Amino acid sequence: MRMLRIALASLTTRWPSLLGAFLALVLGVAMTAVMLLGLAAAVEAPPGGEESVSLVAALGTAGGVSVFVSAFVVASTYSYAVVRRRRELGLLRLAGATRAQVRRTVLAEALLLAAAASAVGCGLGRFGAPLLIRWLAGVGMAPAGFAPSGSVWPLHAAFWTGLLVALGGVAVAARRAGRVGPLDALSAADADTGVLTPGRLVLGLGLLLGAAVLAGTALATDPADLLHRKTYTTRPMWLICACGLLSPLLAPPLVRGLGRLLPARLFGHAGRLARANAGSALRRTGAVAAPVLVAVALTGSLAGALDTVSAARGAEAAARTSADLVVVPGSAPTAPTARLVAALGTVPGVDAVCATAPTRLALVEPDGVPVRAEARAAAPAGLTALARLPLLAGTPAALDDDALVLPAEWGRTVGERVPVIRADGSRTALRVAAVLRDGLAADGLYVTPANAPGARVDRIELRLAPGADRTAALAAARATATPYGATVLTRADWLAVAAPATGRIARLRTALVLGLAVVYTGITLAGTLLTTTADRRRELALLRLAGATRAQVVRLVTAESVLVAAVGAALGCAVTAAQLATMHAALAALGVPAPWALPWRPVGLVTAGAVALAALCTAPATVWVLRARPVIAAAR
Repeated sequence: MRMLRIALASLTTRWPSLLGAFLALVLGVAMTAVMLLGLAAAVEAPPGGEESVSLVAALGTAGGVSVFVSAFVVASTYSYAVVRRRRELGLLRLAGATRAQVRRTVLAEALLLAAAASAVGCGLGRFGAPLLIRWLAGVGMAPAGFAPSGSVWPLHAAFWTGLLVALGGVAVAARRAGRVGPLDALSAADADTGVLTPGRLVLGLGLLLGAAVLAGTALATDPADLLHRKTYTTRPMWLICACGLLSPLLAPPLVRGLGRLLPARLFGHAGRLARANAGSALRRTGAVAAPVLVAVALTGSLAGALDTVSAARGAEAAARTSADLVVVPGSAPTAPTARLVAALGTVPGVDAVCATAPTRLALVEPDGVPVRAEARAAAPAGLTALARLPLLAGTPAALDDDALVLPAEWGRTVGERVPVIRADGSRTALRVAAVLRDGLAADGLYVTPANAPGARVDRIELRLAPGADRTAALAAARATATPYGATVLTRADWLAVAAPATGRIARLRTALVLGLAVVYTGITLAGTLLTTTADRRRELALLRLAGATRAQVVRLVTAESVLVAAVGAALGCAVTAAQLATMHAALAALGVPAPWALPWRPVGLVTAGAVALAALCTAPATVWVLRARPVIAAAR
């Protein structure tokens, strides 16, 4: 009870310095509660088919990202809040408090503060969830009947998660503070030593090694897994945690390198002092850089992954066909498609024709479970002439009414019989004619029209003979197709339609995952900057007593904040580069010639926003801190 009373008294007197930690936890719990309430609403909504499944997946991913971001930032903020109190804790030890009592006091303060912050955050989450639900319905991501959930489990999950994260962030720092002797605590109160402990180093290196092993294993066994949304959303978290733990090792060289880029005309000698301060006060540097690291790394990784997969799909679609022209039959053809195909084969300059139709099959697994899959029906001669299939075994020329072509992910071999359920429900067993290398396309299965009852041709590919006049052939093909209600597209025009850039819904899903997280990290960064600047009152007063003018001190602290924000952005860019390099290695293993899609714009916007926020928050806060007379402030 005595330690609890001391904790209450400390919170009452020190509440201004704890606002940053309190705000970080409030917003983190609120963000988590909003996403979990949205997820509960999606799960409870009436079944809406694929749209509902997609929404549940998107909200589940967004909820996981929210929990990770808030946990990472809150743990860093609370840990730094304990470190700032080394002098106070040293005085408690001098007054006779034991190590266990110091630890209990710190944990009791964290528990009280976290309980209050989590409760406030749950209230904000309950208020914000209907806003999220209305936005989802307004942009077309939610099915009909999507309404706020009355479930309470999301609030419980958010509350207890916030409490555990806060206590976890404080526990290690409290244990370290309790082990320091009274005189040692006072003598080292202003020195940042022992930041990179052996445990922290081992854990950081272990996370890096774990991320490398997981990526290497996936590349060797299932490269396509690295291109799935859940995978490229979660893997950067390993690297973010590793960078956060190893920041005392990584930050000094980055501070020295980026510090030289500070414009001397604006900062002058303050640039040197800023480098020295940021490189020596590593705990403060880590606390400020953490939100920027998370924001830049997640933005770059998710936006870059989205663009990379989109570019890869386009490159794969282009690589899998040799068509020069593509004819798309109308929704209401005026004549049988077979007559259109025959007529296109007589167009001058056309060398080969391949008509394909989409169909659905169900392949029966050895345990008797049918697995649905998209397939395309095509005549063997046309498929062999125009398709550039990534063969692993067999040949598409062996495709007939008793065979099929499938990707390697099905685990079948050439010549093996596969039980198949056709689109009309009829059953048969087809021989594997060829096995394709796995790729990004969902239509790697091919059968003949005889095994696709009811399938309607939606694409007719035309290959021109070498030396044919392309303009004349295009005009002739259009003249032939127009009476049938069909449209003729060039290869480039068809690829733009068949493999378009990232769609609107995919962009909205990414905005859902990143939006609140980036806003949260920005607000947390602002709160951390205001708190850390206020804690430097004595240090800045000593600078004033040493002869520095008020303007020089403001430039110094602002330059340091901008530099630390740039360090966090650099670490975030390193995580992004590692993530995109892994994805390109997976694409190379799959044989997909994808160009690099670097997310310069989103990363640049987030980085510029972080740097601008650092300057805009630090300069006024420094002016406010310097309002007192230096002699009085230095004596405190």
